[in-house]
Amino acid sequence: MPLQQLHFRAVTPDGRKRTGVLAAADAAAAARELRRQGLIPLYVGAAPQGRGEARLPPLRFGRGRDVLFFTQELSTLLNAGVPLDRALSIVAELSERAEFREVVEDVLRGIKGGRSLADALATRPAWFPQIYVNMVRAGEASGSLGPIFERLAEYEKTRDELRGYIVSSLVYPALLTLVGAASIFILMYYVVPRFAAAFAASNIRIPAMTQALLDLSRWVQAYGLWALAAMAAALAALRVYIGSPAGRYWWDGFRLKLPLLGEALRKAQTAHFARAMGTLIANGVPLVQSIQIARGILTNRRMADSLELVAQGVKRGEGLSAPLAATGMFPPLLPHLLTIGEETGRLDTMFLRAAEIYEADTRASIKRFTSLFEPLVILVMGVAVGALILSMLMAISGINELAM
Repeated sequence: MPLQQLHFRAVTPDGRKRTGVLAAADAAAAARELRRQGLIPLYVGAAPQGRGEARLPPLRFGRGRDVLFFTQELSTLLNAGVPLDRALSIVAELSERAEFREVVEDVLRGIKGGRSLADALATRPAWFPQIYVNMVRAGEASGSLGPIFERLAEYEKTRDELRGYIVSSLVYPALLTLVGAASIFILMYYVVPRFAAAFAASNIRIPAMTQALLDLSRWVQAYGLWALAAMAAALAALRVYIGSPAGRYWWDGFRLKLPLLGEALRKAQTAHFARAMGTLIANGVPLVQSIQIARGILTNRRMADSLELVAQGVKRGEGLSAPLAATGMFPPLLPHLLTIGEETGRLDTMFLRAAEIYEADTRASIKRFTSLFEPLVILVMGVAVGALILSMLMAISGINELAM
């Protein structure tokens, strides 16, 4: 294999940065050579990496991307033996966004002030959730921060990949629906009335289909804007209601009952719960505490609240799988997998296996939804526009016959 010039960025064991160009067959060979030289590779690629370039896959913009960057870099540095304070200093220097750089520097100041890393991270709950802090605390207690950050990096990456897939899959159907509805409204509000004036001047007998279209257009002109305003007000009122505890509880239950999307949402929440539980249990966090932490990361309140009953069942000695099945909120396969995990003593492995299953099922459910929804929207738009054109042609044909 021919050699190629690869740019690299690395640090020495004492934390000093090194950048340059290395001739190697591929990135893996370049990384091996850097490690042979006693360096810790952070980036190897065909182009130099600047501060303003995206180093990570665009999983999610904003805080999630920054936290993933922080976790991956800290995992690399700690596993290479770099001291914690020096590793945090390097991560702060490498951070692309000034806002997150200040967060890391604040954590570093907490470490130097005598706090543990978990306590320092806990002062920034908007960036580091409870599951993150508790896993770091478990790593500090066991003296295995490097492996803990490896698990956290995998957890953050997998969760953001699933969330990114869901969002990107639903953007196109939503945009298609919006554009279709706006196009039909513009046709009815502006285009059809111009034809109506021409038909009125011709004094011809208007076909019933065309007359129905003209009547609908007059209604849109008279009440269309009011209808849009009413819809906007109703959506605003719904948003306010959903912001209340009772409204949020109703809304979360309603979403679970939606055709296709409800099942996809249930599986996505189950995947988040299972991955969090597997990660926590594998790192020595007690079971009841793991349930409480995992409960906090679920965005669906109905499913999250059902975990309180599961925690109570565990405290009563009923195990985990039976109380979870009794809630009726999670897919039926999950309790069966957890039963096997309890019997074999590999509960963490079964949780992680369940997470993989439901992440794949979520992607499949979203794909099924989009494969059905997109053709349906296109069909409705085609029928609506086709009916409009046919109605106009019928009336125009009548005008031509009258002229002849």
